[in-house]
Amino acid sequence: MTSSTPLADSGAARFGLVGTGSWAGRTYAPTLEAHKAVDLVGVWGRRPQAAAELAAGHGTTAYDEVDALFAASDVVAFAVPPDVQAPLAARAAAAGCHLLLDKPLATSTDAARAVVEAADAAGVASTVFCTLRHAPLTAAWIAEQAGTGGWFTGRADWHGALYSPGDDAHVRATTPWRVEKGALWDVGPHALSMLLPILGDVRTVAAHDGPGDTVHLVLRHAGGASSTATLSLTTPPPAAGTVVELRGTQGVSAMPTGTGTAQEALAAAVDALLEAARGGAAHPCDARFGLRLTETLAAAERSLASGTADPVPAR
Repeated sequence: MTSSTPLADSGAARFGLVGTGSWAGRTYAPTLEAHKAVDLVGVWGRRPQAAAELAAGHGTTAYDEVDALFAASDVVAFAVPPDVQAPLAARAAAAGCHLLLDKPLATSTDAARAVVEAADAAGVASTVFCTLRHAPLTAAWIAEQAGTGGWFTGRADWHGALYSPGDDAHVRATTPWRVEKGALWDVGPHALSMLLPILGDVRTVAAHDGPGDTVHLVLRHAGGASSTATLSLTTPPPAAGTVVELRGTQGVSAMPTGTGTAQEALAAAVDALLEAARGGAAHPCDARFGLRLTETLAAAERSLASGTADPVPAR
């Protein structure tokens, strides 16, 4: 195994941004530009004109070739569809770049595993941006509940109204992968990123469909606990919302509300990645955890197709 040289403890790290869509423009680019420990050195996208416009709006350079951006960067942030992200992330790791990845890491277990293998071979750090896993308030709640233990069961319900009348049409137009893969793959990583650190790894999952793109999951965890998750992007607007709740020997604990903005959570993810890249401990929500999320969601997808519970491959 080769080892990437750790980032210096002082000075701004050179970040490249891959992606030019709405999520890149609303969240990634402004967060990276504003972060005091980041030098946003460039943008690359599959649409050169969009890359030029995004770069100009944030005072940086648009790159014509993605490998040139990798060569100019210490860290690469990805805001592209998962199955575009995975092969590019493996290339970036091979070029010695640390990885700020979006969720899901990939929708194919082989593609996700290739990212992990490339990061391990190059000795680079990685973090997968699951929003509430990094938001300071909810990250602290997860750590507290994991330390408490004694949880018997839990639930994580993500009810989005993305496709309801009156929503942002441009979001639909620029994220076709969400239309194809639905709530299971879009908000499923969020739900799992809250449940797994507290209840433990998933051993089996049963999935059943509901109205629209709604999916219901029943999960059995390694330590004996069970949990459920309801995932939807087609919830009626008055019913939209997110709830994570645990029940056990200590009673009932619910995820705190008022968790801040996506930009604040992304800034925390940047901090965590920089700490790991400078020789600190790997963040728990790294590429290897991203692979586990993909494996679990792929098992849920198989369960949907077969109508039976599906085992998650053992680690």
